Amino acid sequence: MTNPNWQKDHPATPAQDGEPAASKPYIMPDDPEEGSSEALAKEAAESRDKMLRTLAEMENLRKRTSREVADARIYGITGFARDVLDIADNLQRALDAVPAEAKAAADPGLKALIEGVELTERSLLNALEKNGVKKFDPSGEKFDPNFQQAMYEVPDPSVPAGTVKQVVQAGYMIGERVLRPALVAVSKGGAKAGSPANGNEPNSAA
Repeated sequence: MTNPNWQKDHPATPAQDGEPAASKPYIMPDDPEEGSSEALAKEAAESRDKMLRTLAEMENLRKRTSREVADARIYGITGFARDVLDIADNLQRALDAVPAEAKAAADPGLKALIEGVELTERSLLNALEKNGVKKFDPSGEKFDPNFQQAMYEVPDPSVPAGTVKQVVQAGYMIGERVLRPALVAVSKGGAKAGSPANGNEPNSAA
């Protein structure tokens, strides 16, 4: 049963202007807002830039790793190759110790020994070359301190000064690096290497 006093205590609230109250429309979180296209474009550009930077770093890392692997393969035997050079030097000294006249007049046994030493030297040099180690002889070339070490000078005006006249000890390369410079004797007394042969031509150094 309805209490008549309840309606007196709780009168109905009339609607304003006779219209129901309207609530604010709900916007979905993923609905586009003003300026969202520019923000998305900026975010996409930043993501693309980061991706390109990452790809570039990965490519640089790949190249650097490949180079380091190649260097390790070529130059990893540097220490061992230097030790082997002592053997090659001893074989060369043994051959140089026998004069050409003695070789020609040697008995069959001595000739066989000399040929065996020569064969051993060639085999050793071939083995070194297969592993990237090459012997070089700069005789007659212009002295180059990057590849040669001058031991003494030899007076010889018939050739330009600074010409390698004698190789005391052969040099060796490993890859593109000098494993051991050649020990050489250099000429002095002649015209400087690279100077004009005609004395009437102007000297650029003057």
